[in-house]
Amino acid sequence: MKRLRISERPDWRERAEEYGFRFHTMHGEPYWCEEAYYQFTLAQVEQLESVTSELHQMSLQVVEKVVNSEALLSRFGIPRHCWDFVRDAWRSNQPSLYSRLDLAWDGSGDAKLLENNADTPTSLYEAAFFQWLWLEDQRQAGNLPQDSDQFNSLQEKIIDRFAALQQQHGFNLLHFACCQDSEEDRATVQYLQDCASEAGLENSFLYMDQIGLGEKGQFTDTDDQIISNLFKLYPWEFMLREIFSTKLADAGVRWLEPAWKSILSNKALLPALWEMFPNHPNLLPAFFADEAPPAMDNYVVKPLFSREGANIRIVQNGQEIARADGPYGAEGMIVQQFHPLPRFGDSYTLIGSWLVDDQPAGIGLREDRQLITQDLSRFYPHIFIE
Repeated sequence: MKRLRISERPDWRERAEEYGFRFHTMHGEPYWCEEAYYQFTLAQVEQLESVTSELHQMSLQVVEKVVNSEALLSRFGIPRHCWDFVRDAWRSNQPSLYSRLDLAWDGSGDAKLLENNADTPTSLYEAAFFQWLWLEDQRQAGNLPQDSDQFNSLQEKIIDRFAALQQQHGFNLLHFACCQDSEEDRATVQYLQDCASEAGLENSFLYMDQIGLGEKGQFTDTDDQIISNLFKLYPWEFMLREIFSTKLADAGVRWLEPAWKSILSNKALLPALWEMFPNHPNLLPAFFADEAPPAMDNYVVKPLFSREGANIRIVQNGQEIARADGPYGAEGMIVQQFHPLPRFGDSYTLIGSWLVDDQPAGIGLREDRQLITQDLSRFYPHIFIE
C-alpha cells in the first residue's frame, strides 16, 4: 500500500459540479483530493475482500444472538417497545442494500475492524462513481499505468441489487428520504435514486419531516400516497426513539436499511464480536465500559451511537491524546483497544470497505491530520496493479 503523488485533472472541479458532486469542498476545506492516490497490489485487494466478507458474516452472527436475547437487546440500547419490530425484521429476512466496514490497515499484517457502518453509510458517491471517473481520466491522460484497476464494483452491484429488490422482493415503488440539512446526504440519496432508475425501479423522494401518517396508520408521502418501501438515510437509533416509533410495526413499510441494521451499526457490536470470536486476528479487544473492562494502557472510548467520530476519546499510556466533541454518550460507552491508523506523511489513513447485498464491492480511503476520522476528513482515490 503506497501513497503516490499525481497531477490533478485540470478540470476536476468543473467535472464535479457537472456530475452533481457539489460537496467536493466543505466549509472552505477540500473534501475530495486528487494530488495523490493510494496504490494496492492485487493480493492486497484480495485480502481486503476476504477480510471484509468474513467480518460481515461474523457480524450477522451477532445479530442472530442479539435478537434472541432480551438482555442484549437492552444492552444495545434498543427501546423495549421496538424489540419485536427489530426481531421480526431479522426473522422475516428483510433485505438490505449496502454497508461499510472501517478498517485500519497499511497493506501488511492483519487489517483491524474499527467499526461497522451498516445503517447510514456515506461517502458512497465518491467511492462508487467519482473515483472511478478519476481512474478513467487519469489512465486516458497517461498519468497512470494502462493496466491500473480499482477495487470498485459498487455502482454495478448497487444497480443489480435494486433490480433484484424489484424482481425478487416486489419493490415496485421505492421512496427515498433524508434530512434537509445535509447536502452530502441529499447527494448520496440522489445517487442511489439514479441507480434505482437505471435498474428500472420506480422511485420518489421526500424529506424525513415530510413523511405523514395516514388514517389507518400507514406512512404517506406529500401526495398522500402510501409508502410501502422506503430507503431512509436516517439513523435507526433516532427513529426508534421518536414519537412515530410506536407506529413502525403496523405501518407496513419495508425499510432500507431494515431494522436489524440497528444492531450492526451500534458500537455494542464490537464487544459482542470480541466475546463471540476472541482473539480473532481482524478484531481488537473491546468491552462495555461499565463492566469493569481489563486495564489497557492504550484504548479508545466510543459511545454506542457515535457517528463521524463524535464523542470519541483516545487514551495512550494513560494520557488522553485525542478527543472529539458531540451529542452522544448518554446511551452508554464501549472501550476498544487503540490501534493507530497508518500514517502517510502528516496524515492518518482509514479504509472504508463496502458491501452490497452482503458481498464485498470496493473501498474508499479517508485521510485526516488528526487521529479521529470525522465528517470533513479528506477522500482520496486508489488503484491496484497486479
